[in-house]
Amino acid sequence: MADRRYAPQAQSESMGLKRLWQALMIAFLAVLVTGCQTLLPKGPQRTDQTPTTQPTGPGVTPGLPGDETRHRVALLVPQSGENAGVGTSIANMATMALLDSKSESVRITTYDTAMGAANATRQAIADGNKLILGPLLASDVKIAAPIARAANVPLLSFSNDTSVAGNGTFLLGYVPSQSVERVVTFARSKGYKSFAALAPAGPYGERALAAMRSAVKDHGGAVIAAERYDRSAASITGAVRRLGRVSGYDAVLIADGGRVAVQAAPMLREAAGADMRFLGTELWNTDSSLAGAPALRGSWFASVSDGYYGQLASKYRARYGETPFRLSALGYDAVLLTVRVSRDWKPGTTFPINRLFASDGFGGIDGIFRFDNLGIAQRALEVSEVGAGGFKVVDPAPTKW
Repeated sequence: MADRRYAPQAQSESMGLKRLWQALMIAFLAVLVTGCQTLLPKGPQRTDQTPTTQPTGPGVTPGLPGDETRHRVALLVPQSGENAGVGTSIANMATMALLDSKSESVRITTYDTAMGAANATRQAIADGNKLILGPLLASDVKIAAPIARAANVPLLSFSNDTSVAGNGTFLLGYVPSQSVERVVTFARSKGYKSFAALAPAGPYGERALAAMRSAVKDHGGAVIAAERYDRSAASITGAVRRLGRVSGYDAVLIADGGRVAVQAAPMLREAAGADMRFLGTELWNTDSSLAGAPALRGSWFASVSDGYYGQLASKYRARYGETPFRLSALGYDAVLLTVRVSRDWKPGTTFPINRLFASDGFGGIDGIFRFDNLGIAQRALEVSEVGAGGFKVVDPAPTKW
């Protein structure tokens, strides 16, 4: 097991970027923190992420505060194996959130789930952690949850698989059904009544289709057709052709990433006409190739806002010398939430799980969110339109519940 501590500021970060970021983050964090806020290593690897900021002043003992004055929080992410890049990005963002919030009452230790989620969870609990941030994968959540539940330690997972939520397990991940519901509702408000869909076979596609049908029904529209496909080019082409032979719809949901959308759009555009509107999911938010496809111009998709994340990613690149994974924002927001709750949480005691159900929710890099009664993060989403040069917001995310 290895411990490491992070320097408060990378030497490579320029002073200009530092001053700009500090000014932005002071204002932003004032709202977030006070407002509605496969190689298997030998044994558990842990990384202490407590920043090395030391308190000063009369009566203050030099060095980091003892554990009796700090909340012990575990971060369970992969730090080796095929998902190590995502896990490392989340861990680095967690460190940045501790530094930016200037919290000295929270200690976060990272445990590598690539060695086994069960071992990582047991070690985290044995070390006295009262809250677990993670795991990342739904398969790991299923393993970790009963172990944590038996110890009365809640999980704030980064998964978006709603089947693992509840009974002490909370989801921070971006749930696709929410983006589908948001964009379909927006399309109905603009007069689109008849919908069709292309969706991949499997859980993601099924959940997207279920969300579309529910949203269309709730807002008085009609679903004309839906076609599924596997990930092969031939299967996608076949599904597009079948859908192209159907008439009567004025909007098509493509519940997949940019590669499929770029492939399918020209054929569907030719079959359905220039007035047909394409709709996408949160997967479109990080795919710049969409803007280079003329057939997708004017398409709409719903996702979390990228405004603050863009600034955070710039700071991350300056500090760590690489671009973070988009999911890493969940690590930052999880720490901001923990810092907020820590104000009324006595160190060493059971985490006050009822605080997670605050009606006014929490603020984060990705905007406001709150947990429903199943422990699923309900997020305020914006609707963007695909243009020739990129994306533009056509319906901003709400700023309060």
